[in-house]
Amino acid sequence: MDRRTFLKTAAIGSIGLSLPTLDPFATLAAPAPPDLAVAHGPSIEKVVRAAIDALGGIKQFISRGDVVVVKPNIGWDRIPEQAGNTNPVVVAAIVKLSYEAGAKKVKVFDRPVNDPRRCYVQSGIESAARAVDADVFHVDDRKFKEMEINGIALKSWPLYSEIFEADKVINVPIAKHHGLAKLTMSMKNWMGMMGGSRRVIHQKLDESLVDLAMKAKPCLTILDAVRILTANGPQGGDLNDVKKLDTIIAGVDQVAIDAYGATLFGMKGSDLGYVRIAAEHKFGVMDLSKLKIKKFSA
Repeated sequence: MDRRTFLKTAAIGSIGLSLPTLDPFATLAAPAPPDLAVAHGPSIEKVVRAAIDALGGIKQFISRGDVVVVKPNIGWDRIPEQAGNTNPVVVAAIVKLSYEAGAKKVKVFDRPVNDPRRCYVQSGIESAARAVDADVFHVDDRKFKEMEINGIALKSWPLYSEIFEADKVINVPIAKHHGLAKLTMSMKNWMGMMGGSRRVIHQKLDESLVDLAMKAKPCLTILDAVRILTANGPQGGDLNDVKKLDTIIAGVDQVAIDAYGATLFGMKGSDLGYVRIAAEHKFGVMDLSKLKIKKFSA
């Protein structure tokens, strides 16, 4: 073998040695979870589980030993079929999943507008959540504490301390019409943690909703669109205003969730002042085209 042939052969051999060995048993890296999971199906509990699984599973959000607050909308003296409050089966499913992830305790509460005792019972949330071992209680006025917000409109406000003492908070609003805000979904659901006279913020409602959402910092948001209230919200009452969609939207970005929720009503996120303001302040993504959205049936 002459020198030229030797060098050519050696070079080819070194290239072969440098190539990575393909292991047929090696596992591929899991794809990144979507920004939003939109699940649809007839079994509410199954759809809730599937939506959270699509985000990586409940253990991505809840750790063993956590004290968890599940914050639904229990604002109104309405039965589930009237779509005035969060669906009780959705709430119970999230409580169950939290315990499966190892949560130490799961608390469920809200500050209703109507009589709290009637709201908790009529909504079905009290019985459904207690059936899966949630600690369900009415808010205690002594636990509202003045807190700094330093937001766009709100500098401070008395907020419910148990929200901020919990290890994790899961926001569980219902999607429905609202006479003043146009729609009420994840960001507006935080009015339920406010003490004092909440009507005061109506003067700068959109900005105040952004402030509250930024202060709350939920680890996960589940938008209940099993039934949506299309008119005469937020209280409703007429079954003709209710549309059954059997849908759950799950994600971390409240701005993105509310922007997607707007499409359920034939609107865009930019049609909602609080979504638009939140996006302008880089609190979340309003442009759905920039999001990875997984839609599926469960």
